[in-house]
Amino acid sequence: MGQQQHHNRLHGLQRRLRQHQLPYWLLALSVVPLVAGAVRLLQLANGSVAPGDARFSSAPVPVVLHIVCVGLYCVLGAFQFDTGLRSRRPAWHRRAGWLTLLSGLMTALTGLWMTLFYPIPPVLQGSLLLVVRVVVGTAMLAFLLQGIAAILARDIPRHRAMMARAYALGQGAGTQVILFVPVAIVFGEITGLPRDVLMSAAWVLNLALVEALLAQRPQPGGSRGLGSRPHLL
Repeated sequence: MGQQQHHNRLHGLQRRLRQHQLPYWLLALSVVPLVAGAVRLLQLANGSVAPGDARFSSAPVPVVLHIVCVGLYCVLGAFQFDTGLRSRRPAWHRRAGWLTLLSGLMTALTGLWMTLFYPIPPVLQGSLLLVVRVVVGTAMLAFLLQGIAAILARDIPRHRAMMARAYALGQGAGTQVILFVPVAIVFGEITGLPRDVLMSAAWVLNLALVEALLAQRPQPGGSRGLGSRPHLL
């Protein structure tokens, strides 16, 4: 009996540690995209945008809004997954959650706008990536709106599931870095269809990981699925 209690306490401690560590892993995933976004903002501010990125300087508002909102979404959203913080500071969780929602909505909308209306340089053109970006932006927007509807209806498990899915799509750029670096080291510059496939794979991997974690949630009665108390989400 004593050994079982010790095992349960150890398991609970390990789970809490994983929960507290998750936001920092998500922040680490965000570092390169956030730094790249900051560099882009500096370039726009001092007029040093590269010729291939002239579309940004000709219409800077969408890209500036996108970069700022992505930064807020990635940072604030990471801490929404800390269940301990949610329990200790529920008022903060609600206020930060609404700001996360708003920044996520703006991220999705500006991402769609840039995909559909910015002229894409020939080297970056690809029908696969264009379609995937529209699908990802639309899906992220849909998940966020469903997350809002769920929290207004006090459906907490559905709210958390939808917000986790939206955040997974919003973190696509971080996973793209992880996929691109080893491939680029081995094969050099990645262009054309291979580039489009790798970029698309990042969103698919993120969403697949979230779906796997959501499937592990215990439901009332001990069954698995989108239940009431999450392990990590």
